[in-house]
Amino acid sequence: MGDPAGIGPEIIAKTAADAEIASLCELLVIGDAGVMRKQIADSGSDLSVHVVDRLEEATFAAGLINLFDMNMIDTSRHRWGQPDAASGKAVVEYIRKAVTLALNREVEAIVTAPLNKEVMNAAGHHYAGHTELLAELTGATEYGMLFVGGGLRVILATIHAALKDVPQRITHASLMKTFRLAQRALVDFGIERPRIGVAALNPHAGEGGLFGREENEIMLPAILEARSQGIQVSDPLPADTLFYKALHKHYDIVAAMYHDQGLAPLKMLAFGRSVNITVGLPITRTSVDHGTAYDIAGRGCADPASLREAIKVAVDLSLQRSRRAQS
Repeated sequence: MGDPAGIGPEIIAKTAADAEIASLCELLVIGDAGVMRKQIADSGSDLSVHVVDRLEEATFAAGLINLFDMNMIDTSRHRWGQPDAASGKAVVEYIRKAVTLALNREVEAIVTAPLNKEVMNAAGHHYAGHTELLAELTGATEYGMLFVGGGLRVILATIHAALKDVPQRITHASLMKTFRLAQRALVDFGIERPRIGVAALNPHAGEGGLFGREENEIMLPAILEARSQGIQVSDPLPADTLFYKALHKHYDIVAAMYHDQGLAPLKMLAFGRSVNITVGLPITRTSVDHGTAYDIAGRGCADPASLREAIKVAVDLSLQRSRRAQS
């Protein structure tokens, strides 16, 4: 459900009523029944909530939301757009339950609605976001963020870091990890020999060292090692042209060196419709590309497009994994 004070419940309710999504998969919401019922009542929807304690109790039918009730929120104190400590605790417990179901293979994939990092940390759960929490819960040691949307795929070599800290975080080891994750992720998409375009850190790929030496001294050695392992990786390419080339299918994915370098082009093309995928986990997890949007929570105007796309990608990845397991 994500943050119960945000737009997560609303976009879930709208998605649960979508016939196309119902034809693709069976949805089980992990969250609070009281909050979901409040959302349905506030919107005037004819949906109803079916609380289950075990998956065997779920009834997948039109107009019905199957929900595992974590009972974390006092609905008498709940206010849309006004998170509190209970919200921060709830999002973590929702994820813990979802991960348990996924690790036990009771569900095929997890799709997460947005949380607020500040609220989660204020509640005593000190994670930078969903990604780090999921990695800890699944025991993953090599993981990353990959985004899909607008005809692009982008993986980030660094995630949430101040721009001044990015050069120090781009190391031989971090780049090799990024290349390996990109390779494995695209194989999951059914691309057997993915082509990885590497975005240079500096303008003009450093212009032979005039604008920076990271490309020659750090990036190229890692690229050469990746190639020796059979990973198809480009030289460091100026980011201002690389995304155009990737959009026109010269590359299957872009390895971006920092958050905004990778996400600005992708979100320009597909804001509200792109999908965040956590790669390197033993389970499938996708997420929306936006935040909790407290300013519009409870108003009925939240767009569920990204959640729908995240579910479609989760379904596709689950099917690909199933086919490989059977082959």
